[in-house]
Amino acid sequence: MSRRTTLTAAVALLALTTGCGAADMTRQASPFANAQGAKTVTLSVQSWVGAQSNVAVAQYLLEHELGYRVDTVQVDEVPAWDALSQGRVDAIMEDWGHPDQEQRYVTDKRTIARGGDLGVTGHIGWFVPTYLVKQHPDITDWRNLNKYASLFRTPESGGKGQLMDGSPSYVTNDKALVTNLKLDYQVVFAGSEAAQITQIRQFAKERKPFLTYWYTPQWLFKKVPMTEVKLPAYKEGCDADTAKVACAYPQTPLQKYLNADFAKDGGKAAAFLKKFRWTTEDQDQVSLMIADQKLTPQEAAKKWADSHPQVWKAWLS
Repeated sequence: MSRRTTLTAAVALLALTTGCGAADMTRQASPFANAQGAKTVTLSVQSWVGAQSNVAVAQYLLEHELGYRVDTVQVDEVPAWDALSQGRVDAIMEDWGHPDQEQRYVTDKRTIARGGDLGVTGHIGWFVPTYLVKQHPDITDWRNLNKYASLFRTPESGGKGQLMDGSPSYVTNDKALVTNLKLDYQVVFAGSEAAQITQIRQFAKERKPFLTYWYTPQWLFKKVPMTEVKLPAYKEGCDADTAKVACAYPQTPLQKYLNADFAKDGGKAAAFLKKFRWTTEDQDQVSLMIADQKLTPQEAAKKWADSHPQVWKAWLS
């Protein structure tokens, strides 16, 4: 949730610097990235709240414990690798697996260095609300989905069942899966994680059926219990050809990556980011504060840090 990546190369890049508004990162670097001799760090922040939680906590501790100035830049997943390679950002805190980029930048060009495990394992799947499973227990087997397609029809799904996806920029095999598994469904994009969450919560409020692309870890499960639909079992290489994929998504240990020069010369900041490792529960706590309790990322990070010194102090040693 490999996971959420750009489906096309021509995705706009948004730079969310301190109050500057949007900027095109293909032409404009952060003023703090790769700054010679300055105690500055630039972190790539992805559009989903779990990734925002990683960055919020890293930023808070870098600023308040190590005295760095931290800039954050929002870039879609594949372009973020280009920005990282060129030194326009210093680190990606949560990557869901991009083997082509790893080969190009880590192995061949050596402009990006591995930053270690985040400590969180990600998984993409298809989910239905648990209240629907109680009514139709066999709906969790993909082979029964066509039987229930009429339950999931919406005005947007063209007479078929709706399979709701989030942003078109996320990793998704769903269109191929629908075709290759011969399912009477239409993939409909909500547009973003936030829009998808809004739609899921509305369906749940009205106790309506829905089938959605979703992923773990994700705080929404605490608010809307969902059950995964079992797709054909994942086997190594079954998703190598994205046009022919007919299997479930893998379990993905999430990884950190650093610009190679920053990894070597980034001092305490680079050492800290390499040691940054927390649990799914930690990430979900911060995500819930940001997305559901409406704390700012900085407020959520401070609240988590104040109650978990035994975790983050190990990252500073």
